[in-house]
Amino acid sequence: MIGDWLQAWYPWIKTGHVVSIIAWMAALFYLPRLFVYHTERAAEGPALVETLEVMEWKLQRFIMRPAMHASWGFGLLLVFTPYVVDWSLAWPWVKATAVVAMTWFHWWLTVKRVELAEGRCTMTGRGFRFMNEVPTVLMLAIVSAVIVRY
Repeated sequence: MIGDWLQAWYPWIKTGHVVSIIAWMAALFYLPRLFVYHTERAAEGPALVETLEVMEWKLQRFIMRPAMHASWGFGLLLVFTPYVVDWSLAWPWVKATAVVAMTWFHWWLTVKRVELAEGRCTMTGRGFRFMNEVPTVLMLAIVSAVIVRY
């Protein structure tokens, strides 16, 4: 039965979830910082802008997106593992809401990367610095919900 398989593999599924979350969070912290440099130093020349665009694209394509997919995949396996999530408590709802918000932030960054590459992004470095705090707040909500399990 699938439930027995999920329980047997629980430690490995949880390991995959934690590792993929670490990679996703690293990218979510770093990409807005690259956007700050992109917006504030674009006047220094096209070579710098081109370098930043390549870095942004590769970070998003090869780290951020696969890490998000892996995080969701391992997370859903954990949700379906018997006795892991008690939906009568508040914590899984808090975590689920924060994960959806984190996914929205991921896609917002993707839109901003495209806008920057096309030269039509109007957001300032200060705005990107502010938005760089979003994953921190969401991470705090997720970690506290999972650890405290209120």
